[in-house]
Amino acid sequence: MTMTGDLDHSREATTDPGLTRAGDAAGLEALISRAARAGKGLPPVERWNPDFCGDLDMEIRPDGTWFYLGTPIGRMPLVQLFSTVLRKDEDGKTYLVTPVERVGIRVVDAHFVAVEMNVTGEGADQVLTFRTNVGDVVEAGPEHRLRFVDEPETGGLKPYLLVRGRLEALVARPVMYELVEHGERIEIDGNDMFAVRSKGEVYPVMPWDRLERLSA
Repeated sequence: MTMTGDLDHSREATTDPGLTRAGDAAGLEALISRAARAGKGLPPVERWNPDFCGDLDMEIRPDGTWFYLGTPIGRMPLVQLFSTVLRKDEDGKTYLVTPVERVGIRVVDAHFVAVEMNVTGEGADQVLTFRTNVGDVVEAGPEHRLRFVDEPETGGLKPYLLVRGRLEALVARPVMYELVEHGERIEIDGNDMFAVRSKGEVYPVMPWDRLERLSA
């Protein structure tokens, strides 16, 4: 599949019914053309209310790899571009959104992967800054909360970071190990918890006694 093409061809494709069928390369090229932000800030996808045009055979796998028609999208600039027009709606589904259309895609786990972390400050002044696989840089805090989900099949935890809107990044396992090194014992609502701090917020990881049992 060729995902490149001249701009005139992409503009012509905007009226092609292919995007409504949500499966042809010309429609995808048109979507790229219309979504391009040319160095501007993130598109205001939360303010757009276009018609639903169908589901696209596109999937984000747990490791952050994007697939189109069952084939990995190997060009990172395209993945980064698509990531700027992602939106998860109240119906729980994820869409690629432009001012004139909305197409559904599949997300196996999280929308992004947090692949790097930097820590500054200590105690209440500590700030955890994450970089995602598509280039977002996010400081965990009131607007970008961390949450920890039990993983019953492994007995472990999966940390998620809110990036924007309802879009989350799964914290990669090596980064998770680094993250928990900055945890501490904190009393929350009368309970001793193992938790991490960032930008004045406290995020509970697990009860302290559970950590002691796991460490025994």
